[in-house]
Amino acid sequence: MKTKRKVLVVTDNGPVTVNIAKNIAAVFGNAPFDHWSATVISAGDFSPTRILPVHAFFLGCEKPESPDFTPVKELFKHINLAGRPCGVFSTQANAIKYLSGLVRDSDAALGSPLVVENGSNDSRKLKKWVGGIIGDKA
Repeated sequence: MKTKRKVLVVTDNGPVTVNIAKNIAAVFGNAPFDHWSATVISAGDFSPTRILPVHAFFLGCEKPESPDFTPVKELFKHINLAGRPCGVFSTQANAIKYLSGLVRDSDAALGSPLVVENGSNDSRKLKKWVGGIIGDKA
């Protein structure tokens, strides 16, 4: 049996971003992404041991400079994730800008951001976005 590729979804504790994170994680494990598995964690629980074994990761927050993201911000200044696919998501453009800045520090491969309007997301749009980030077609 082939080993599944791992994805990490990191989010603040905002109700909207937690919901989006769960929806992103639900995309994995099912066709056409059945060779992937996803884990959702709070940014406050983030550590280097969580990010190193994953093949791709997603970051989401409701507001820029969220205190929950302090461990992520500090680590990303000192870690090289060169080429590792990353997607950022939020309901606010300024939060997307903040998260994109964090990712640039790590040299990860930042994909197109997902701005979720009105706190809801279309499952087909979400699958297509996820596929674009990880390089698989939905």
